[in-house]
Amino acid sequence: MFNSWHTRVETAADIAAIRAVNLQAFGRAYEPDIVDALRADSSAWWPGLSIIATTEAGEAVGHVLLSRCRIGVTPALILGPCAVLPAYQGQGVGGAVIRTALAAARRQGHRFVVLLGHADYYPRFGFEPAEPFGISFPNVESGPHLMALALGTDRLPAGVIDLPASWNI
Repeated sequence: MFNSWHTRVETAADIAAIRAVNLQAFGRAYEPDIVDALRADSSAWWPGLSIIATTEAGEAVGHVLLSRCRIGVTPALILGPCAVLPAYQGQGVGGAVIRTALAAARRQGHRFVVLLGHADYYPRFGFEPAEPFGISFPNVESGPHLMALALGTDRLPAGVIDLPASWNI
């Protein structure tokens, strides 16, 4: 069953619901703790790039976050975590928040996005394996799960991904 999801930028009133969505989606505190740490880190947080999906009744069912990073010396964004309540998985919620977040990043003038995720899911949004572009994580063998996307016509830069310290919670 396909539904039309309402997507929007998070507000302060959504913080508890976003934590709950991430906790239920992943079944552990690591991902919701990352979201909280990134939100509190001005070197990582970029306003307007934390996107929530709700039902018609306003129930939070999905969330995605784009935060700052670098590919070598080039500013970029990293996508993640992306979370959907288990009861709503497979219904287009994840795609809705990802498309909304990428569109917001383009409007804001961001040029590149990287992620570490499912190699068979993210290509539908234009992500490609990052390794052929010379993009890597330090000390992590990520293979096809490390992906990158140029949001415009610029060529993806080569380099090691540098994450803000708040990712190391």
